[in-house]
Amino acid sequence: MARKKSEVKPLRADLPIYPIGVAAKLLGVHPRTLRIYEAEGLVKPAQHSGSRRLYSPNDIQWIECLRSIIHDQGISIPGLKKLLTLVPCWDIAECPKNVHECCKAKIDWAVPKTLHRVGDEEDRKRAKAEDKQKQKKVKPGKKQVSPG
Repeated sequence: MARKKSEVKPLRADLPIYPIGVAAKLLGVHPRTLRIYEAEGLVKPAQHSGSRRLYSPNDIQWIECLRSIIHDQGISIPGLKKLLTLVPCWDIAECPKNVHECCKAKIDWAVPKTLHRVGDEEDRKRAKAEDKQKQKKVKPGKKQVSPG
């Protein structure tokens, strides 16, 4: 009797499967580079079995984009971190709409600023306090896919 072939299902893009060494080879970088990105809060690999880092295909895609921004556009890591709090990644990388709409690895840490009347010190302080509250809700280092 012939064995029934099992269906092969594609892996989920957010499933962490690549150890740091494999991820580094896929990206053509040293594992230390990935550790630096992690220490800077630009990527958050899953922790498996203690301190073992596992990267998902989405992480790999994001790191490729991240490296392109850093090397092709000449943006420093601190500069990129600051930009990511102001605008989503696709605005920095200048991705066309059709690309960023289907991208599973997109990053949006931007928190809208609260408006206040110029010259009104009380209103400025209130707006700043509201912005701090919003920042506490959005934790850098975590991926947030923007709606739309």
